[in-house]
Amino acid sequence: MTTKLIDTIDSPADLKKLSVDELPQVACEIREIIKETVSATGGHLASSLGAVELTLALHYTFSTPDDKIIWDVGHQAYAHKILTGRRDNFHTLRQKDGISGFPKPKESPHDAFTAGHSSTSISAALGMTVARDLAGKDFKVVAVIGDGSLTAGLAFEGLNQTGHLKKNMIVILNDNEMSIAKNVGALSNFLSRKITGRFANKLKQEIDAFMGSVPRIGGKLRHLAKRAEDSLITFFTPGMLFEGLGFNYVGPLDGHDIPTLIKTFKGMDDLKGPLLLHIITKKGKGYLPAEENPSLFHGIGKFDLETGVPVKSTGPSYTNIFSSSLLEIAESDPRVVAITAAMPEGTGLSKFAEKFPSRFFDVGIAEQHAITFAAGLSKEGFIPITAIYSTFLQRAYDEVFHDICIDKLPIVLALDRAGIVGADGPTHHGIFDIAYLRHLPNMVVTAPKDEGELRMLLYSATKYGAPVSIRYPRGSAIGVDLSVKLEEIPIGTAEILREGRDVTILALGSMVNPSLEAAEKLKEAGIDAGVVNSRFVKPLDADTILEAAVKTGRLVTVEEGVLQGGFGSAVGELLEEHGVRCPLKRHGIPDRLIEHGTQEELRRELGLDAEGIARFVRKFIASDDTKRQIANR
Repeated sequence: MTTKLIDTIDSPADLKKLSVDELPQVACEIREIIKETVSATGGHLASSLGAVELTLALHYTFSTPDDKIIWDVGHQAYAHKILTGRRDNFHTLRQKDGISGFPKPKESPHDAFTAGHSSTSISAALGMTVARDLAGKDFKVVAVIGDGSLTAGLAFEGLNQTGHLKKNMIVILNDNEMSIAKNVGALSNFLSRKITGRFANKLKQEIDAFMGSVPRIGGKLRHLAKRAEDSLITFFTPGMLFEGLGFNYVGPLDGHDIPTLIKTFKGMDDLKGPLLLHIITKKGKGYLPAEENPSLFHGIGKFDLETGVPVKSTGPSYTNIFSSSLLEIAESDPRVVAITAAMPEGTGLSKFAEKFPSRFFDVGIAEQHAITFAAGLSKEGFIPITAIYSTFLQRAYDEVFHDICIDKLPIVLALDRAGIVGADGPTHHGIFDIAYLRHLPNMVVTAPKDEGELRMLLYSATKYGAPVSIRYPRGSAIGVDLSVKLEEIPIGTAEILREGRDVTILALGSMVNPSLEAAEKLKEAGIDAGVVNSRFVKPLDADTILEAAVKTGRLVTVEEGVLQGGFGSAVGELLEEHGVRCPLKRHGIPDRLIEHGTQEELRRELGLDAEGIARFVRKFIASDDTKRQIANR
């Protein structure tokens, strides 16, 4: 059996023992590991396949963890993980208690910075560079950012400050001409203005030869021409932009040419100040299905390695139901427009874009802009449906308050992937939106119990005349009848699903159905539990909640969000405001980071499945009964 070169590499130091000529073989072997693993675990395939040669060249030239390589987002970092001591554990990628799908300093000292949300690498790298100089150290700092991530304002804030400070730092622009979706905007068009390195070199040689042939003044002309040719080439490439920001610009180079990359990296030691290396790579390289459909294979679940066909989940997802419902609503209301921040497929807006192209807007990776852009549309009478993952809306908190809530603009925030999302881990769990939205004046905060109610709440939100957030989970829907006519749900109204005598469970959103199952389990234990589909976090249905408090004498809130400042806290505040003394227990996500794993595994661990909810209620009642017995002595 032939030993693979990758099997001899347990650290970047081992990689350096190989010759440059052996590295293309290592690249092929790494791609096989990535393809085999991601087909079984799901993950970010296309980006990582495209960055293999770049990763090899970086680790062959630089010396991590002393030198710092900061990966933007982390979608490109699978080869990096394999080369930095995690090859044997790579099969556990994104599995519970396995390795993370993103750079994670707790996992390896070679991961210089936690990444999960895009466009942070340049700012983080600059901070490390300044810290290095203040401490009198001399390590290298390299930020690797994709062209899609460069559409975010944060990236340009980092570029601007880096160019101003003139620090010795390297930014690598990995230009694969496509992020999650097709790049949008003027910047993307500008980046596409590339001339090849071969053409540029030929141009330089011809100019040099001609000027040198001029008698007596050839030397001076060569010097002037050198300045002119650099300006000309810079004009024809994106170098004009980056040199205007204070960077030395090199490129564009073939990002799959390992010897050229290594030679270029080694030559950078002679350059002072910030340097931007522009490389061109092919997303999905080495796996034809990913090359042909990089959007599908950007972030994909399990798939058949031979055919590239995804393993389909059973039933339509909440995202699909949102998509079809929005089309239905937009058909009858021309004021409805849709906005996404570079996630048209992930948020279910692709079909809307096809049917209503003039009413669809992809603003790129720019959540802050998306919200304020929506505010402008709303000011002029339109109803923007802004579909953003819960975790990404965190980036636009101030815009939600300042640009939407203050003027009470009727904008709908469709928060996909709310709650536990699974394998992407702590950077992607959508567990904070209830807490960071419910305290904003004028904001209506809702969560449907199933896909049928999602349809109704989405329709209702377009009628409320106020900012509305609707949170719904990742994954398959319940399977309810969707043929019911759309009707408005009165704002701030809950729904009593089950009457009880001993305790009332106030459940929210994705926790309603598990709470109903828990009530059945409690019945077997002799506990009569009522269940309320709370539906609204703000405004709360005060009458229903206070009546339940009086009737059963005990309340339990259940939510798939953080406890601090969440739905349960809102219920507690309601009881206090009305002077109602009723034992209340809040069940939700504790004040700690939730790692990666399947949604089922994590909900079970957190006690947010039917058995966990029943167990929580039994413990509460047992404790409360004991307290009452003591009080009655």
